[in-house]
Amino acid sequence: MQLIKYNNLVMNEGGKHLQRGMNFGIMGSYSVVLMSVEKNSPYADEMLENGIIKYEGHDQEKVSKELKKSLDQPIANKSGTLTQNGKFLQAVEQFKEGKREPAKIKVYRKIRAGIWVDMGFYNLIDGFKEHDGNRYVFKFLLKPNFDNFKPEESDYIDMEHNRYIPGDVMQKVFERDGGKCVMCGETDNLHYDHKIPFSKGGSSKDEKNIQILCARHNLSKGDKLVY
Repeated sequence: MQLIKYNNLVMNEGGKHLQRGMNFGIMGSYSVVLMSVEKNSPYADEMLENGIIKYEGHDQEKVSKELKKSLDQPIANKSGTLTQNGKFLQAVEQFKEGKREPAKIKVYRKIRAGIWVDMGFYNLIDGFKEHDGNRYVFKFLLKPNFDNFKPEESDYIDMEHNRYIPGDVMQKVFERDGGKCVMCGETDNLHYDHKIPFSKGGSSKDEKNIQILCARHNLSKGDKLVY
């Protein structure tokens, strides 16, 4: 998983400055979502044990912050056009009806101000309303997309269950390693690396097994046990 700064995120997405978390169809063939699982995040996004992201829909626009959190999340605007929630839900319904393949979603996960993790592509497989004890919110399930992986060459099962590093582990590792490569001190083009590869039993949930490497050292390390 690659650590990037916001300007790199913008470059990745064709120069588009993403100002909201949900961006359906913004890149034509795929959508982009920004997520966070930090305690002070405005939305309750979750990383489930099987690698699936449970992503919360977005609130009413153009109302006060306090009021937003008391109103049900909208599926349509006053004009009748679909909100981002509505567009995502429509794609889910079309997928379930066999009218389309699951929508491809590029996910970026916020670690701290200006620092993101490129999580890669996910499939939008489900969407529903859920009561959070105060109001109804939308929830969308995003499943890791493994289309580019070749089962005979990749650790498909291990990757599905172990490759996703919990947010609290990412945060601890980022702070411990000072947001730079532990080998050379580089601060650009960074990746989270498993000291013991998950394909060889290494854990993603133990910060002692995770380190930050630049692209050069990450590629040179490969699956070798280098500390």
